[in-house]
Amino acid sequence: MIEIVPTKPYLDQRPGTSGLRKKVQVFRQPHYAENFVQAIFDTQCRGGGHKLVLGGDGRYLNREVIATVIRMAVANGITGLILGRSGLLSTPSASHLIRKYGVTGGIILSASHNPGGPDGDFGIKFNVANGGPAPERVTEAIYERTKQIDSYRIADLPVPNIDRLGKHLLNGMMIEIVDPVADYCTLMQSLFEFDAIARLFRSGFTMRFDAMHAVTGPYASKILEDVLGAPPGTVINGTPLPDFGGHHPDPNLVHARDLFDLMMSPGAPDFGCASDGDGDRNLIIGRGLYVAPSDSLAVLAANARLVPGYAKGLSGVARSMPTSSAVDKVAEALGIGAFETPTGWKYFGNLLDAGLIDLCGEESAGTGSSHVREKDGLWAVLFWLNILAKRGEPVARILRDHWENYGRNYYTRHDYEEIETERATAVIDRLHDRMSELKGASYGEDEIVEADDFAYEDPVDGSIARHQGIRIFFKGGARIIYRLSGTGTEGATLRVYIESYEKDVARQDRDTQQMLAPLIQISRQIADLEALTGRQGPSVVT
Repeated sequence: MIEIVPTKPYLDQRPGTSGLRKKVQVFRQPHYAENFVQAIFDTQCRGGGHKLVLGGDGRYLNREVIATVIRMAVANGITGLILGRSGLLSTPSASHLIRKYGVTGGIILSASHNPGGPDGDFGIKFNVANGGPAPERVTEAIYERTKQIDSYRIADLPVPNIDRLGKHLLNGMMIEIVDPVADYCTLMQSLFEFDAIARLFRSGFTMRFDAMHAVTGPYASKILEDVLGAPPGTVINGTPLPDFGGHHPDPNLVHARDLFDLMMSPGAPDFGCASDGDGDRNLIIGRGLYVAPSDSLAVLAANARLVPGYAKGLSGVARSMPTSSAVDKVAEALGIGAFETPTGWKYFGNLLDAGLIDLCGEESAGTGSSHVREKDGLWAVLFWLNILAKRGEPVARILRDHWENYGRNYYTRHDYEEIETERATAVIDRLHDRMSELKGASYGEDEIVEADDFAYEDPVDGSIARHQGIRIFFKGGARIIYRLSGTGTEGATLRVYIESYEKDVARQDRDTQQMLAPLIQISRQIADLEALTGRQGPSVVT
């Protein structure tokens, strides 16, 4: 009944910022997924009494790997699994279940905002007992185990029907198949003023939520349409599909272009939003005006007291280093702490657990709070709806009012996707070698006053993360950041972030790319991007 299957290590199973992500064809190699799952059990589930949350975003391979994990859990002595019906759990929902039921952790099957389908991506990540992504010490332990593994354990047993709610005892392991939406909906009701949002919809307020045929569809349909009373059809592309309907499930201005075009049209609804493959990212657009993720975080912080779950005020805020410093201005005005961390949600976990912050976010459309230990797309949408209901003003008015009060941080990100790893590394290496000579150099009418390779010392546990991105600061307050991303599955992605602060209200309503055009040109010149990347320009601009 319990089989011990001989295997050999794969040497490419080091998790990135959000687990192990590879092409589907890679995961379909013999024993590939099994090796990684066994490494999780060997390092994180030693001894007895371990219970885990299990689920994924419904992408291609989700069901097959769910069945594999169930059978391996039985063989490895796991005492219980909490499984989302049909194998579905959004990442924030999984984080909530881990925290609510006090289990050892969770295995989440997702490649987040990466494309799905047989030619797309798949991923496995482990979240620890606080509900957050595994810290580096855990992911490194898992990786080291994958390099030594010579066998894995699996039970030769039929898996119960995962489409039906209920409990199933499988060779001594209890599998509880739960409604993936129910507990999450209850959590949202404890944070937001649902009555006020429902009145907003009854007043004729209109919105469009694009679930992108990803995991958030059932959550958004239940909460927005069934509970809050938004008209049927408010949620579009609401059925999760293994290939996300053939589309890229990243809620940015390239892959959610139809929503953007609708919101810029004469017949636009009042509010537009979207979420990604696993439900942890968000896109916010008002009628005629896109809200950048960095601005969204700042607006939520500035208006948090309007929302029941945050009415007591915020203890502090945090942002990833590449995220614009817009939220810093709010923190300064509120007299609360503001932290700058490396990219990766795991770095927010210690700050949240220590009570140093209540709100955090990343420029890559991720926003979250102390309610879970992951970013949360639908939560961000509900936060905005609560603010809209209480202020009675459109998105554009709220955003422009924010700029008038705090100034505007013009901000953009230019991605060079799937370039040769050697070329991407050459860009960072060249910048690193030139840091000392860059200081004091003049470009146009501005001067570089500082250049560094960002390092972070965690204020809670003292751990240090180095080489997190090259930062270049200008005398006028602008900055350019260069960083390699760890979320892709082919080649490397070089991200370039450009930011400039504008306090003059008369200059706050200009096109971002035009406003930043001189800095964009400088960013390419400093790093010699065209020559080193072999590209004439970025793949994606957000």
